[in-house]
Amino acid sequence: MGPSSPKRRLVITIDGPAGAGKSTTARQLASRLGYTYLDTGALYRGIAWKVKISGVDYSNTNQLERLLSTMDLRVSLQNGETRVLVDSNDVTAQLRSPDISRLASSVAAIPTVREWALPIQQRCAGTGGIVVEGRDIGTCVFPDADAKFFLDADVKTRTNRRFQDELKVGQGGDRRKVQDQLLARDAQDRSRKIAPLKPAPDAVVIDSSLLTVGQVVDKMMEIISARR
Repeated sequence: MGPSSPKRRLVITIDGPAGAGKSTTARQLASRLGYTYLDTGALYRGIAWKVKISGVDYSNTNQLERLLSTMDLRVSLQNGETRVLVDSNDVTAQLRSPDISRLASSVAAIPTVREWALPIQQRCAGTGGIVVEGRDIGTCVFPDADAKFFLDADVKTRTNRRFQDELKVGQGGDRRKVQDQLLARDAQDRSRKIAPLKPAPDAVVIDSSLLTVGQVVDKMMEIISARR
């Protein structure tokens, strides 16, 4: 019997709404597989950060296109973290505020922005060996991904998770406000005409409401193992 062939390095996508646990799950899954982790939401947050500090009216196509044409946005994938550099400045720590989150959702709904960001995301995948999370990764960015997941959870669970996340970075404090913002983000992401939030037809849908991150990752590993 000859030597066993090396396992294929896959492209794995995880989509889902805010607070479903995508980032934590994607990091742990990537670590378990020895893969790279890419948070595409950070890329759109980086664009939103640039829009905000530039004072650009993002609804003005000409202004937005000029901004994108002069902006140098790079994604650094190191040590399990997605770091965003805008014009050579690492702005990662500034991208998790509620204001940037809301603006990122609005900016990400603009076709010009999504077209501009698409090749950046696709280049990160290289020859595989990557776990990519976002909202349209399995449907639009990597429609031919080797394994696709859609991670969801009930509104109460997602609100609690987002509330705790904001407390950790010194923000939040009003659970009702967090829930209202989350529901508004859901409505915006699911109803946008370009790349709306929805499971890919061939995605495995996992409800994480009553599962630990470890249990979700175990479920994903079972499916991935059969495809390597």
